[in-house]
Amino acid sequence: MNFEEYRAFDAMGLAELIQKGEVTPAELLEVAIARAEAVNPQLNGLIIPLYDMARERAGTTLSGPLAGVPMLVKDLFQEIGGAPCYQGNKARKARDIKADVDSTLVARWKQAGLVPFGRTNTPEFGAKGITEPDSFGPARNPWNPDHTPGGSSGGSAAMVAAGVVPVAGANDGGGSIRIPAACCGLFGLKPGRGRTPWGPHFTEAMHGIAVNHVLTRSVRDSALLLDIAQGDERGSLFRIAPPEQAYALSAASRPGKLRIGFSTRSPLGTEVSPEAVRAVENTVALLRDLGHEVEEAEPQMDARQMCMDWLNVWFGQCAAEVDEVKELTGCGDEGFELDTLAIAAFGRATPAHEYVKCQTRWQGYMIALDAFLARYDFWLTPTLALPPAEIGAMATPPWQQAALKMVLKVGAEKLLMKSGMIEQMALENFKYMPFTQFANVTGVPAMSVPLHWTEAGLPLGSQFVGGHGDEGKLLALAAQLEEAAPWFNKVPM
Repeated sequence: MNFEEYRAFDAMGLAELIQKGEVTPAELLEVAIARAEAVNPQLNGLIIPLYDMARERAGTTLSGPLAGVPMLVKDLFQEIGGAPCYQGNKARKARDIKADVDSTLVARWKQAGLVPFGRTNTPEFGAKGITEPDSFGPARNPWNPDHTPGGSSGGSAAMVAAGVVPVAGANDGGGSIRIPAACCGLFGLKPGRGRTPWGPHFTEAMHGIAVNHVLTRSVRDSALLLDIAQGDERGSLFRIAPPEQAYALSAASRPGKLRIGFSTRSPLGTEVSPEAVRAVENTVALLRDLGHEVEEAEPQMDARQMCMDWLNVWFGQCAAEVDEVKELTGCGDEGFELDTLAIAAFGRATPAHEYVKCQTRWQGYMIALDAFLARYDFWLTPTLALPPAEIGAMATPPWQQAALKMVLKVGAEKLLMKSGMIEQMALENFKYMPFTQFANVTGVPAMSVPLHWTEAGLPLGSQFVGGHGDEGKLLALAAQLEEAAPWFNKVPM
């Protein structure tokens, strides 16, 4: 099999070829490795090759619905036992930290027969909507390497879009599946809180804000992978009801007539590019052609406060992670990026009662979404407010770096937070992705669907937000859109 033949199939298609005896897992793996070696010097999406480990696995007898299909996993909480686990962090990389066991998610992927052969680039601790860590350098977008593939699952997105693999691991704590999907012309479903596992060492991340899943080119691959991954694990803090039917069946069906509210206005009052507006308008036209009822509407909430509440919880999470890595590695501040150290400092400066207030307000945001979903099936928005940024465009500017260094040196974190500067810095970062955090804070499923390419040839996805347990309904709509406006054969390189 050559590369062009390989890229013509999604994961389920490749698995069928293996089942028919038309190709072997070892042959597929070598095609995937060759493609990775050809494009990765330019894209920098694959940072930890595990070729020998994968070749050994591909030579064994594999079973499961995706037996023998090659994949990549994100270098962030998707551990492979015995393999490096750096999380985009300089300290972990310097100490060559390795995972002791497979994560529960990876174990389920392996039980399905998948063959992981590497780990993908991510920003330090997955903290940004771009993938430009100091530890490995920037991942780049296959549609235009001068632009970001998004983050924090940017390395995975770059490799799937470039045809290295049909599926790669991803996770999403503020948009990190949907943002890179939108940047790279992929399908990205963020499952709801508790739908996919984190174990075996812990079972929930950021109080359920963050979830695990994959990035794919086809909707049906995402659906099958969710069937494979979903379900409770030992010690689950939150046990969500199982789906009424397999997600693969949902993706093979079509939804009835839906009522969808849409908005192109940034909930933060920031700029939304004409391209992002056009992406949603085109999606609205397609939905109406398919018989759905679509009208302009949005949940009523204080979106600026919601984003700050999300951010304050992330501040605390980052502080805990930095402390844990310092204890694990023995490294000091030199093992971390400046932005990470600043975020951690803000987390330590946040009083416990303010942290609790942030979490308490989450309930109000869910009440607002429930009120909206009493009238509509989904909320449609741009996934990104702006086209994929150029590499380096979202880096902390030099004057802010100087200010942060001074604040950390004199311990003035609380003073800086009271000044309002942190909120302004946050809004500057959120301007690229003001639509995605809402689904994380409320814990509901959401997806980015690749239905638009800009005049410059860059993808720009449309986001749909559903209610609790709506993964199947989202997948049914995604499959209908995929059939009406196919994207699978749109490839960048």
